[in-house]
Amino acid sequence: MAKRYLDPKADLTFKKVFGEHPDLVISLLNALLPFKTQEEEIQSVEYLTPEMVPDNPLRKNSIVDVRCKDLRGRQFIVEMQMVWSPEFMQRVMFNSAKAYVRQLDKQEDYHLLEPVYSLNLVNDVFLNDVPEYYHYYRMVHEKHTEKVIDGLHLVFVELPKFTPHTMKEKKMHVLWLRYLTEIDGYMETVPQELLDNPEISKAMEVVEESAFSPEQLLGYDKFWDIIRTETTLYNSGVRQGQAKGLEQGLEEGMKKGRAEGLAEGLEKGRAEGLKDTARNLKSMGLGIADIQKATGLSEEDILRL
Repeated sequence: MAKRYLDPKADLTFKKVFGEHPDLVISLLNALLPFKTQEEEIQSVEYLTPEMVPDNPLRKNSIVDVRCKDLRGRQFIVEMQMVWSPEFMQRVMFNSAKAYVRQLDKQEDYHLLEPVYSLNLVNDVFLNDVPEYYHYYRMVHEKHTEKVIDGLHLVFVELPKFTPHTMKEKKMHVLWLRYLTEIDGYMETVPQELLDNPEISKAMEVVEESAFSPEQLLGYDKFWDIIRTETTLYNSGVRQGQAKGLEQGLEEGMKKGRAEGLAEGLEKGRAEGLKDTARNLKSMGLGIADIQKATGLSEEDILRL
C-alpha cells in the first residue's frame, strides 16, 4: 500500500516536524537564514514557548510559529504564514523587536543582547513587482551598506515563487523549499533526491499519514477548511473595497475632465475603497485595531462607518 504524506505547512504537521525535532529545525534554519560563515551556523537549540494569543482574530489560524534559541543566546522565530495581508510585515517586526527587548529582563546590560532571526515562510505572493522569492531585511547604512546595526534579521520566503532550479548551489536550501512546496497532502510517490537526504527523509516520515491518529487527521482537515474560509473572507473584503473605490475614482475623474481631476478622483476613490474595505471587515466581526492595521483609517473614521 502506497504511503500518503500530509502537507507540512499545516498547523499540526509544521509544529510536529519543526517543533519536536531540534535537528530538523536546525537544518532548516541553517539552510534558509543568511549565515555567511560556518561559525555562524546553529549547533543546538532549546525550544521556547510560542506566542499563544493571536493578534488578528480573522486569521488566528493562518499563522503557525516555532521559537527556539541556541547556546549563544540568539533567538529564532520560524513562522508559516498561510494568508498574507499588509500588516504582517509590521507584525513580524513588532514580534521580533519584542523578543529582542525581552532578553534584558528588567536589566540594562545592553551588551548582552543577542540577535533575533525571524524566518517567515509565506504561502502567498506579496511582492508582485519583484521576481525574487527570498527577501532579507536588516538595519544598514543608507549609503554605506557594509555598515550594519546587528540585532534584528527578518527573512521572508514567498513559497509560490520558488522553483527548484533557482538556487542549485545551495543544496539544503533547495531541498527544504522543495519539501515545503511539493509535499501537498496528496503525494504518494516522493522524488528520490528528497529521500536520499537524511534530514528530508526524516521529515517525510514525520508527516506520514499513518503517524497520526484519526482525531489528529480530522483536525488536519479542519485546519485547511478554516484556512480556505479565512482566505475567502479577507480577500473578498479587500477586493470589494478596491473595486468600488476604483470605480468611484474613475467616475469622479471623468466628470472633471482633466488630468488633475482624474488624479483627484482616483485618490478620492481610493479613500472610499478603504472605507468599503473597513465596512466589509467590520461586518465580518474584525476588531477596530485590526481594521486600522489593514486599512490605515483612524478609529474615529471606522466608528463612523
